[in-house]
Amino acid sequence: MRLTTKGRFAVTAMIDLAMRQGKGPVTLSGISQRQAISLSYLEQLFGKLRRHEIVESIRGPGGGYSLARRADKVTVADIIIAVDEPLDATQCGGKENCHGADHASGARCMTHELWTTLNEKMVDYLDSVSLQDLVDQQKQKNAEQNVVVVHRNEHAALAK
Repeated sequence: MRLTTKGRFAVTAMIDLAMRQGKGPVTLSGISQRQAISLSYLEQLFGKLRRHEIVESIRGPGGGYSLARRADKVTVADIIIAVDEPLDATQCGGKENCHGADHASGARCMTHELWTTLNEKMVDYLDSVSLQDLVDQQKQKNAEQNVVVVHRNEHAALAK
């Protein structure tokens, strides 16, 4: 499986959006600036996310996007599938003609079951991680980066 830029950007943008819930609609231009993702690319991704009812758009001044459902009810798999990202490690795309349609046997390759099982495990894992899990991880990471460690200068204390 190769997760492309489309899937990575969609998940990143959704984390950004979810972290700002409760503060009004989030603009795509804001996400674009914060995450260094092209605005036109975000527009394409959010169109797909909206059609899959993961986000909703608010029009007019002060408009933008918000989550259409709670962050704990949106999984990473939901996001990736919504933006048409294939989660498939098989060479045949799951069609079981691994050697190609033109090949005489048109049969599975010897490793087809291995890759099919990997696909199932990937989907299961991505389906087990919610957007809220990712938001919580990011908030924890931000909190740890903001901790100021103060070291007492032992030499100054000894000199007194």
